[in-house]
Amino acid sequence: MTAITAKMVSELRELTGAGMMDCKKALVACDGDTEKAIDFLREKGLAAAAKKAGRIAAEGLVGVATTEDASSAVIIEVNSETDFVAANPEFQALVAASAQAALNNDVADVEALLATDCGEGTVSELLTAKIAKIGENMTVRRFAKFADAGCVCAHYIHGNGKVGVVVELETEATIDEVKECGRSLAMQVASMNPKFVDESAVDAEWKEKELHILLQQALNENAELEKPKPEAIVEKMVNGRLAKQLKEVCLLQQVYVKDGEMTVAQYVAKTAKEIGKEIKVKAFVRYEVGEGIEKKQSNLAEEVAALTGGAK
Repeated sequence: MTAITAKMVSELRELTGAGMMDCKKALVACDGDTEKAIDFLREKGLAAAAKKAGRIAAEGLVGVATTEDASSAVIIEVNSETDFVAANPEFQALVAASAQAALNNDVADVEALLATDCGEGTVSELLTAKIAKIGENMTVRRFAKFADAGCVCAHYIHGNGKVGVVVELETEATIDEVKECGRSLAMQVASMNPKFVDESAVDAEWKEKELHILLQQALNENAELEKPKPEAIVEKMVNGRLAKQLKEVCLLQQVYVKDGEMTVAQYVAKTAKEIGKEIKVKAFVRYEVGEGIEKKQSNLAEEVAALTGGAK
């Protein structure tokens, strides 16, 4: 059986916001597997892990580059060690040059991008030069490129580059005709953080996992009632909760943040009617600086150690 350390408990608490003892119990029950422990806590109703698991743990910027007609776009994340360096004009120029290199060339991954010419040598050489000059480590973490025929791309950058979004629209309209709509959709994605375009795009594995968690939550709640509800009622309750969750994670089913009287799908349909051309949201990518990168823990050590028998 895996020994549960103070660090493991502290990290789980940071990810879920659950209490120390609950985190320790979850890790014990899941033999030290953090991912399983997160689900365990969610099943018990002790954590909102889906909202907290992506806490920012690194600095840097998200940048976007597009062609003049917006038929192609690139979104990129470049990381730095500190927020101070992220505000440096030379670092910002590095982000812009890297995004432009990805836009101008057919590159499949970060490794290929680093080997691509950006006007000042390769992206890798430019990166090395900036590291040497600024004195802080930097990395090109990820990028996504949109270049589908019959589509235009809109984007939005929030918080001075902390969050960036590109939305790809399948339409015969020009970018000028759908620019306002596209930017509004990108702002919606930035603020509401959907996972899928619509319910048809929901990943089967994600849906199965959420159903399991919701069922366990319902069963646990039902077991605590003096008069437990019939199984059919519990199943109906779970399906209702899943439907509500799908409205939160599917972009087109979300309530439109600029007008609470309509959904995003209704807003898109309204815009399409106004310009007389069909608009279909084909895809989107949302990057938040540092999401998913492990954050070093330096606090709560004494409290955690006490709960784990002094393990370090």
